[in-house]
Amino acid sequence: MAMKKYKATSPARRGMATPSFDEITKFSPEKSLLAKKKKNAGRNNNGKITVRHHGGGNKLKYRVIDFKRQGEGTAKVIGIEYDPNRTSYIALIENEEGKKSYIVAPLGLTDGDVVATGANADIKPGNVLPLEKIPVGTVIHNIELYPGKGAQLVRSAGAFAQLMAKENGTAQVRLPSGEVRIVRLDCVATIGQVGNLEHETEKLGKAGKTRHLGIRPTVRGSVMNPCDHPHGGGEGKSPIGHPGPVTPWGKPALGYKTRNKKARTNKFIIKRRNAK
Repeated sequence: MAMKKYKATSPARRGMATPSFDEITKFSPEKSLLAKKKKNAGRNNNGKITVRHHGGGNKLKYRVIDFKRQGEGTAKVIGIEYDPNRTSYIALIENEEGKKSYIVAPLGLTDGDVVATGANADIKPGNVLPLEKIPVGTVIHNIELYPGKGAQLVRSAGAFAQLMAKENGTAQVRLPSGEVRIVRLDCVATIGQVGNLEHETEKLGKAGKTRHLGIRPTVRGSVMNPCDHPHGGGEGKSPIGHPGPVTPWGKPALGYKTRNKKARTNKFIIKRRNAK
């Protein structure tokens, strides 16, 4: 896969780089697998903004992805599509009964390929097996945390995890962050690495493209007034006036650990991602 670069016909085009979409083979979505996607602009059910800098953006339809991949059998890949709701591409597959569904497209999956689900499936990209049946050292993605709930881990473009060990009914999985986590052996995972590796080298080129994604501008606290932000006020460029940077509400920011020390799932983490 290659990146498409543009001539500097304008300041926005200078340095702009987008995917070439060489992997895309199907350009219109399957209508039966579309759902409405309501915008909330970062607001909760009370109308209060809980996530800042959200709003606007292009109107999108949600593609219903099959993260559970339940049952056994095979399915044929009909086409690889772009999904505006995620960084990875998606693949439209059709099983032996004629039922169509979307899956996250792993690296190397193309039209006409056959993907299998079940404990006896081969170890090849796109196939889904329980961790118990996957050899140690295999690269995997779309990992379940609870059997039957569906994949929750390692779903973004270019991501992959590695099965490190199996013992006492559990597996040790090294995640993209470097964290090593315990997962039950009866949870399923998909073989291979998620496709669209070049996503991280994409350059939007202009502020307008960010607005199309539904992201609004972020204003630095140091340029605000003291009534709006703890970093604000002062003549000229002033220091923040605190031992460390803080949020608009005075909570520590940049490096402050937010994970609950008493979290129920702490016992499943063998190695933290920032451990040395």
